[in-house]
Amino acid sequence: MSRYAITRDLISVDEISRVLERDAQTRGEGCGALCSFVGVVRATHQRRRVRHLEYEAFDELALKVFAQIDAEIRHHWPDALVAVHHRIGRLAIGEASIVIAAASAHRANAFAACRYVIERVKQIVPIWKHEHFAGGDVWLEGAVADPEDEAARQAAYKIACA
Repeated sequence: MSRYAITRDLISVDEISRVLERDAQTRGEGCGALCSFVGVVRATHQRRRVRHLEYEAFDELALKVFAQIDAEIRHHWPDALVAVHHRIGRLAIGEASIVIAAASAHRANAFAACRYVIERVKQIVPIWKHEHFAGGDVWLEGAVADPEDEAARQAAYKIACA
């Protein structure tokens, strides 16, 4: 299993964590901390009852951007490793849309790296969300920042380290 994936299949924190922990054990101090984030489809958004979501992605570019985020992680937290799996297609309420895991020898780096990944995904990964709700549907704004925009990168870092 790869550390980065865009898939129509169900995603699991257990699977991604096993891969990441295995890779982290071969480095430096090993894996002293593993932090995860699972984004789940909510039942309501902006006071509307959500029926389901549909995600679309530019798969090949999204995977390249995941790798870019990983390189940014290594710059800020050299001992950290990350993994990101994002689902596309139709997702029901309660299903995971994104799973992120970060491993590090120390918990502070794992927490910060995990938070940084989700902030950067929202900023720069070419994935779009189509929300279907009672009474209509709407495309929600996807990534809008230029991946090379240093101000956006610094904003994500500030949030991750707050």
